[in-house]
Amino acid sequence: MSLALVIGAGPAGLMAAEALMAPDRQVVVVDAMPTPARKFLMAGKSGLNLTRDEPLAAFGAQIAGAEGRDYLATEAGTFGPQAVRDWAEGLGIALFAGSTGRVFPVGMKASPLLRAWLARLRAGGVDLRSRWRWVGLEGGFVFDTPDGRQVMRPDVTVLALGGASWPRLGSDAAWVPILAGAGVAIAPLRPANMGFRVEWSAPMARLFGAPVKGVAIRAGDILSRGEWVITPDGIEGGGVYAVAAPIRDGQTAVVDLAPDLAPDALARRFAQPRGRLSLGNWLRRVLGDPVRVALLLEWGQPLPDTAQGWAARAKALPLRHAGPMGLERAISSAGGITADALTPDLELRALPGVFAAGEMLDWEAPTGGYLLTACLATGRRAGEAAARHLQSAIAR
Repeated sequence: MSLALVIGAGPAGLMAAEALMAPDRQVVVVDAMPTPARKFLMAGKSGLNLTRDEPLAAFGAQIAGAEGRDYLATEAGTFGPQAVRDWAEGLGIALFAGSTGRVFPVGMKASPLLRAWLARLRAGGVDLRSRWRWVGLEGGFVFDTPDGRQVMRPDVTVLALGGASWPRLGSDAAWVPILAGAGVAIAPLRPANMGFRVEWSAPMARLFGAPVKGVAIRAGDILSRGEWVITPDGIEGGGVYAVAAPIRDGQTAVVDLAPDLAPDALARRFAQPRGRLSLGNWLRRVLGDPVRVALLLEWGQPLPDTAQGWAARAKALPLRHAGPMGLERAISSAGGITADALTPDLELRALPGVFAAGEMLDWEAPTGGYLLTACLATGRRAGEAAARHLQSAIAR
């Protein structure tokens, strides 16, 4: 009986294990944490956004990676939004699409889906081992385990250890020096889907925790209308994450405080006489929201002195920040195993018979269903390729 090893029990690793299941094959999944898919469960605490209800071309355009590489491709075809929905419903999970196109389980939680998934894997013979930490390549795959040092020599391996975000949940990038030492090219890991540090003035303290709604952030060609939050450290939330990559990479960002109003229409509002109103009350009358007013006063200095100037500033308010939040607070990470280090089947050129998936690869995608779907797709692709590798070895 052949042995297939999967290192990492997150979504990509579990999907690889599912693709590897076969009656004549032993599939072992090991993970350093006490329980599987911890980051997946954390993501589901506020409602598991599994995928997106949108055309495949638009969906795929949100996944940034090497030119010409389709990270949603699998042996059976594209594992995109509809395939993810079919897969989840096959586990008995009812889904719905929200008004923004985001797809969630009806119960909103990740735990029922994970329980059903683990039950399917165990029924298929998958052996799940916890507290197995991969520590090296010395005559095989070396692990620190509750029973001491263990060495495994599988016929095929899929690596799905995640990137470097939320390290307390397991993605600590401890694999980087191991693979680099084996000759695998790795692009530096950087935060993705992260907030930005802002050195707020004292008056902003009263708004810490306040949501920012009804605005748009533009960075280059990317526009985000999502909600975000003012925090003591800066700005965070889905509306920021959607444009985080270009801002991180040096693109100037501006905030449109009135995205549904044309500049001339907004200028007419600013042309209304201020009378005896304080500046803050006058701006609230124009913009209708104290949070937007606070941002205009914070980032809009020096303040304009004409209606057209006020309108122009409110439509293109500079987003002034002090750099991205660190990896430990990022939702995901960019960088990882480079495309050149992989075959089209996600096999490591430096380590034949070893495949990689998920956030270990050098790609990134925004939250909102894109990131999770791509992790599932690359896991399935790597698992399918590993299964073919085993079959070819048997045939020889």
